[in-house]
Amino acid sequence: MIAPCLGITMGDPAGVGPEIIVKAARRLKPRLDAGELRLLAIGHRSALHAARDILHETLEFPDVDGSTELPSLAMLAATDERSPVRFGHVDPECGRFAYMAMERAVALAQQGRIDGIVTAPLNKEALNLAGYKYAGHTDMLADLTGIKNSYMLLAHGDMRVTHVTTHVALEDVPKLLTPERLRRTIDVTYQAMLDLGIEKPRIAIAALNPHAGEGGLFGRQDIDVSTPVIAQCRAEGMDIQGPVPGDTVFVKLRARQYDAVVAMYHDQGHIPVKLLGFNIDPVTGVWQALSGVNITLGLPVIRTSVDHGTAFDIAGTGVANEDSLIEAIDYALRLAAVKRGRQG
Repeated sequence: MIAPCLGITMGDPAGVGPEIIVKAARRLKPRLDAGELRLLAIGHRSALHAARDILHETLEFPDVDGSTELPSLAMLAATDERSPVRFGHVDPECGRFAYMAMERAVALAQQGRIDGIVTAPLNKEALNLAGYKYAGHTDMLADLTGIKNSYMLLAHGDMRVTHVTTHVALEDVPKLLTPERLRRTIDVTYQAMLDLGIEKPRIAIAALNPHAGEGGLFGRQDIDVSTPVIAQCRAEGMDIQGPVPGDTVFVKLRARQYDAVVAMYHDQGHIPVKLLGFNIDPVTGVWQALSGVNITLGLPVIRTSVDHGTAFDIAGTGVANEDSLIEAIDYALRLAAVKRGRQG
């Protein structure tokens, strides 16, 4: 069987995307040579070549147009280049490239030319300056694939967290916690665990309020909304626990009492995953590693992403860390293997 092929979108070419793509390809070269996978970088050709020069890397990314069988490692230009990239600068031209790379990747995935999409970070300001009014990759992907509801799953090792809400004001979260929205989030989380090879997923629902509302003293959403949905899921044979207070649920997840947690809002789910995935030298304060994966659920295509930003402050310096990108590639491969198996 031909090796699975992942499209690696560069994100904002003025950020660390080009550099971490080159570094990841370098580390994955033995697996590429062994025929275990294929990688197609999609984005700004000149930015990728500049990153190679900065890293003194001789690894070749031959140009392709996406219409023929893809080699183990290649480069696909997202669109025509109008101006050179300046690393570390917000530029609407880079926002245009970020969008066009994603548009091409989605088309290739829908055509079956690639098995999944892995995204390097984009810059929301540059994206919007280019005329693409999205809050980020997740909204863009939902629009490009025609999907109304998509969901964010963060993963770092065995720490897996989905979100009922993400990029909304905290004051709006209680209104958005509806039985229907919570049930959809539980369902896509459960399916994602099955797709990752977990036969009997154990999922905890994080409480919205302190102490899960303390019998109604601190709010009734956990009692009136979450508890009935959890009971319904359990009656259908799903191992769903909760609501579990937010100050203990992630400790239990780390102890592997659960396979995933459904968080109520952005920071509730992001902070524990990033706290464990972002390592810092305690003496110098310098980042040592940036691990963690962002997976979009509910799409007709596989999409994983790094769990960090464009890092304009270090873009073009050669010091960006590729760990999160490699972790995202590995998650995409796991999901692609299950999808291939189902297709026969």
